[in-house]
Amino acid sequence: MSEIPSDIAIARHRRDVAELHDRFASLPADEPVHLVKSTSNLWRPRVQQGNGLDVRTFDRVLTVDPGGRTAEVEGMATYETIADAALARRMLPPLVLDCKTITLGGAVVGTGAESSSFRAGLPHDSVTEMEVLTGDGRIVTATADNEHAELFHALPHSYGCLGYALRLRLDLEPAQRLIRLRHVRTGSTGEWVSALRKITETREFDGERVDFVDGTYFGPDAVHLSLGTFTDTAPYLSDYTGRRIYYHAVRTHTEDYLTIRDYLWRWDTDLYWTSKAFGLENPVVRQLWPRRYRNAETLRRLQMWARRDGRADRVLAAVGRPVEWVLQDADLPAETVPEFLEFFAREVGIAPVWLCPFVMRRRASLYPIETGRLFVSIGFWAPVRLRRGQAPDHHNRLIERKITELGGRKPLYSTAHYREDEFWQLYGGDTYHRLKAAYDPDGRFPDLYDKCVRGR
Repeated sequence: MSEIPSDIAIARHRRDVAELHDRFASLPADEPVHLVKSTSNLWRPRVQQGNGLDVRTFDRVLTVDPGGRTAEVEGMATYETIADAALARRMLPPLVLDCKTITLGGAVVGTGAESSSFRAGLPHDSVTEMEVLTGDGRIVTATADNEHAELFHALPHSYGCLGYALRLRLDLEPAQRLIRLRHVRTGSTGEWVSALRKITETREFDGERVDFVDGTYFGPDAVHLSLGTFTDTAPYLSDYTGRRIYYHAVRTHTEDYLTIRDYLWRWDTDLYWTSKAFGLENPVVRQLWPRRYRNAETLRRLQMWARRDGRADRVLAAVGRPVEWVLQDADLPAETVPEFLEFFAREVGIAPVWLCPFVMRRRASLYPIETGRLFVSIGFWAPVRLRRGQAPDHHNRLIERKITELGGRKPLYSTAHYREDEFWQLYGGDTYHRLKAAYDPDGRFPDLYDKCVRGR
């Protein structure tokens, strides 16, 4: 039997939408508008212009319907909030992104992959309806087949430049309490890709079901698959929220067990392995660092503070160690992964590197990746030493060119260096400009190129 919708939550949402609409209408019509939010998962410096529109109250799960396998959530609801509400009913969104404070609205307009993406796609693939505040002040409901279908398909990877999702309806699936993990080392990236293809086709490895899969590249002969399977029993449980660090276990364990909640946030405590930049792999520092601040949001804020106004760059340059921040993902066809990682090891040299397979199920006009085709999201996040004579953006430009050469795309949550003509060719320029004219003719929300490349 379906859960009875929360009349109180829905009524409050409608009241908040009306108030937001009035606040938006009261702002000067000739000035740009930016959203005031509690969290961000952008990794690029940005100078915000114009008036702020506070959307922080849109952070609730409105309904969870286990019978219909759907939930209604607000745009600022975090994946942690959504997962907790769904897990209380033994349900879960098909895709839950890796950091607790990522919001569903932000995930849809920014995209992203996680270990269920080989079967569940990207964030927008699980969303069936969006209530959107557009730049011309309308509140519209967009679905894949109504009069706002073109907007619905263009919101993924639009970074809030076409509109802001106030409410989203997303699919749910049954979930169990625990995850059994298997960590399998392969001897090359080619072997890793070959195993991944079989897993994607059969949803099995060595005759056992696979519900989640991602990978970690430590070197050309140490490329690991991490395979997760739902279970309700376990001989023991591991905990990677304290002294132990998850990515170390990828190399040292062949089997592990986690609660589903700890599995979902296995990367959040140390933001993969980037916490080592702040000394958090030192046992003494880790013990002294308050547990409530061992999370991705704190580490992101610290890193962005260090990079603000180039302060960290100036200090490092002054001591003869100039660096370039290489904080990116590369979404590439699976068959090109060996070539990319060979190039990356030679020209950039960051390790470990995260590998996450995905198959996009529904088209995204501004992120034109072929649906139904196996891709791998390759994540790398570290400062890289600059040699004498290298430009400040040397490595990032090399990476962007290689991604394009191999037929991939780069998510735009971090810095980008594309020429404007190249950018629009890669990211659906014709569709974007047509929809910008239809839903935000006065440019109240930022332009996609200005926001993602120029940092405005």
